[in-house]
Amino acid sequence: MKLAQPLLFAVSLAGLSTAVILKHSSQLKKSYDFIIVGAGPGGATTANRLTESAGVNVLLLEAGGANDGVLEIDVPQLCVTLTPNTPWDWNFTTVPQDGLLGRTPPFPRGIGLGGTSAVNCLVYTRGTKSDIDTWAALSGDESWGWDGVLPYFKKSEKFNLPVDGHNVSDQFRAEVHGFHGIIGVSVPGAGRATDDRVIAVTRELEEFPFQVDMNSGEHLGIGWTQALIDRGVRSSSKAYLAPKYLNRKNLDVLLHARVSRVLPTDGALLLKSIEFQDGEGGELKHLTASKEVILSAGAVHTPVILLHSGIGDSEVLTPLGIPVLVHNPSVGQNLTDHVGCSITFEVNSTKTLDEVWRKDSLKDALITEWRERKTGLMVDTSENQVAFLRLPDDDPIFETHKDPASGPTTAHFEFLFQNGVFPTKDSGNYFNLPVGAVSPASRGFITINSSDPFAVPLIDPRLLSEDIDIYMVRQGIKTGQRFVAAKAWDGYFIRPLVNLTSDDEIDQYIRENAVSFFHPVATAAMSPVNASWGVVDPNLLVKGVSGLRVVDASVVPRLPAAHTSAAVYGVAEKAADIIKATYPELFSNHATVKA
Repeated sequence: MKLAQPLLFAVSLAGLSTAVILKHSSQLKKSYDFIIVGAGPGGATTANRLTESAGVNVLLLEAGGANDGVLEIDVPQLCVTLTPNTPWDWNFTTVPQDGLLGRTPPFPRGIGLGGTSAVNCLVYTRGTKSDIDTWAALSGDESWGWDGVLPYFKKSEKFNLPVDGHNVSDQFRAEVHGFHGIIGVSVPGAGRATDDRVIAVTRELEEFPFQVDMNSGEHLGIGWTQALIDRGVRSSSKAYLAPKYLNRKNLDVLLHARVSRVLPTDGALLLKSIEFQDGEGGELKHLTASKEVILSAGAVHTPVILLHSGIGDSEVLTPLGIPVLVHNPSVGQNLTDHVGCSITFEVNSTKTLDEVWRKDSLKDALITEWRERKTGLMVDTSENQVAFLRLPDDDPIFETHKDPASGPTTAHFEFLFQNGVFPTKDSGNYFNLPVGAVSPASRGFITINSSDPFAVPLIDPRLLSEDIDIYMVRQGIKTGQRFVAAKAWDGYFIRPLVNLTSDDEIDQYIRENAVSFFHPVATAAMSPVNASWGVVDPNLLVKGVSGLRVVDASVVPRLPAAHTSAAVYGVAEKAADIIKATYPELFSNHATVKA
């Protein structure tokens, strides 16, 4: 049975934020130093850190609602129900993908406080040292390398012990984590029937080494999932907007304020004003920041706002009648995303999550346990372990293709180990193994085909457009088949649901079933100050104009072999310090706001 969309449950969590969030522009102050667009990880983090100083006023605009009291969002295990085609998703699809036989798969993006961090499946991974060092190389700024960004990863993080109280000494490395930040991160708090078998394979087969901590800068192997969970509850960027922060007199948050464009202020290239829709279907209004507008609308909406503001490729803008303010063909380009599909096996066990999705009584009992005690299967995401693995160094593909990974210790593909599937079948029990290419060579773009700023954008990640990407997924599937053949699984698997033997069969299966893993980045990418390409400089200022900055996944110049929430929190924490250093008159001589 598939869960109803949306569930009619409401959960009472301490500190809901609706009462202190603005609902209409009539409630706004007369002026703000910074106007931030988007309350996902980029915008919420930046708004929080800037308002630590009493000398600054910040307005945070969010296109959606508060996302408060939504059981599906707050309960980690229900993450699989949140997209697509729900009230908390923009419900985008791609344009037809040649690499997917013309299919138009969903391209999930969260709307409302928390953005996509409110609807993703919670896995917290930073990428490898070489992944982040590539940011430094591409931006021309060494401070964007691993050593420069790691302190910001740690600053954002509040690592917390799992709710079941088990010993976690062999499941993470304390020295690479933060314990006093804002975003909750934890290892699984409830055991799964397959945990021992997954870990046993790491002792049995050399191909699958055990990795203690995927967030240490090294991630090859199989290890315990670290997820964005705080004592059994989803931890999204709403944590940066908790009541103790919203009570700051210098922070306002306006909901249902959808930004259409950024506008010139006192000069053609000074962009400190915004146009936004005041409420759902409301009139368009203007606001001006005294210092900056900061776009944190995400990898899809940030380039769309830039394009409608006249910043982009003139060959796109001129036919639409949009006056060209800055000709920059890089806007919306370089879209990079992970892609993959699952292989599923019927298993000889009834201890799978299939039972939860199929039996209302069991599901309701687990939800009751979660609501009353924050324990049980509902406290974790859909997998307790994750794997990052590479093709062999002597793989024949490298005779004709450049290695797309950032370095020799960065993965080519990823596994997630799911004991059960959603939505499940009417009968039977299953083990699901999503396989994704995490160092893709394919590059796509975001663009527009209308002068209407609220028209649906064109999203073309060009999934599997490069041969090596489908090769990585194919080899990942073969590696997965070897994984489930280990002796540790004796007696567990009955059969694969699809019998894949030849390369042609596997490739056809991939093209028929692969989807975006919804980790898009790089559509407003960083580049060196004087580079002729890229959208923002290493200080995240939009090139060719002043008064406009971007702080979200779109500025990340290279997709890490990782789930991307961690990357954006790190970017935003660093961005806040960059902004504070830019305006010492606002931040150096004023009292710190107590939260």
